[in-house]
Amino acid sequence: MRFLEKFKNSSNLLLLLTFICLSVALYNPSIPITKNIYNYIFIVDISQSMNTKDMLIENKEVSRIDFTKSMISNLLERLPCKSKVSIGMFAGVSVAATYTPIEVCKNFSVINSTIDNLDWRSTWSGNTRIRESMVNLARLIRSFPESAQVIYFTDGEEAPKLHVFNTRDLSQFQGGNDWLLVGVGSDKGTPIPKYDSQNQLIGYWSNESFALQPGIAQISQSNIGTRENKVAFSESDRYLSKLDEKYLLDLSKEIKGHYVKGNNINQIIAAMEKQKPSWRDQTTLPLRYFFIIIALIFFLMRFVTIDKIIAKLKMGKNVRAAN
Repeated sequence: MRFLEKFKNSSNLLLLLTFICLSVALYNPSIPITKNIYNYIFIVDISQSMNTKDMLIENKEVSRIDFTKSMISNLLERLPCKSKVSIGMFAGVSVAATYTPIEVCKNFSVINSTIDNLDWRSTWSGNTRIRESMVNLARLIRSFPESAQVIYFTDGEEAPKLHVFNTRDLSQFQGGNDWLLVGVGSDKGTPIPKYDSQNQLIGYWSNESFALQPGIAQISQSNIGTRENKVAFSESDRYLSKLDEKYLLDLSKEIKGHYVKGNNINQIIAAMEKQKPSWRDQTTLPLRYFFIIIALIFFLMRFVTIDKIIAKLKMGKNVRAAN
């Protein structure tokens, strides 16, 4: 209260402080800061199991691939400028990038257009060999002009199922540090729709489609993963697909990466923030607007009736003393 009484007639002082702050704002000072810059490649599993409709967007049932596309679009909106992004597709044993990572703000519409056009019909193989793709993905990233962190969206469905001959040993794999595997799908078994080239439903994948053909050794790259391509003849014959979370957890540990379930965007972002940045950018933080706001505060304080403030404080003091 004594402090306020000293400045009952401090209008000139407040004007002086306002003038000083505005003068500093005109000079536009800044402070150096270091920002982490991230490059990402979002890998989308476009194999047919991702057509399974067991996800929800606004209470509407959608396929896993449509849910993934929506999730990536939302992630793009949360990335800071100067981040770089590439969109990749996975099928068979290979991963293909649509382009090397490009700046997200300048190319926002281009990246979103790429996401919108992701489609299972772009697949070059009917199989799904996620383990095999790890090595090919590491090779792809090494070809980029700049390193990129991996965000890999998949349901973890290996087709055909793994066994001793077709399971690649990744214990010595060095390329997956900090890679993030994002599981897409539900825990409820759901049949996988089978479409023709016109995207018309012709049935559902049968159980035999996920079993290896008998009599094949499955030990060479040419015949590894050969399997039936049949439509289920009845509901009981339909193969029921679900998110293989345990497999993705084990795989992420094996490549020294991380796993997160893809039903919550905040959890994905939190996991992405734990990844190492691609590089650190030296920049400056301008302080002009900070000093303009301080000047505005000093200027408005001239119109505050200090006498009323002092009177209210004294009244409150007297009430407390009376109590």
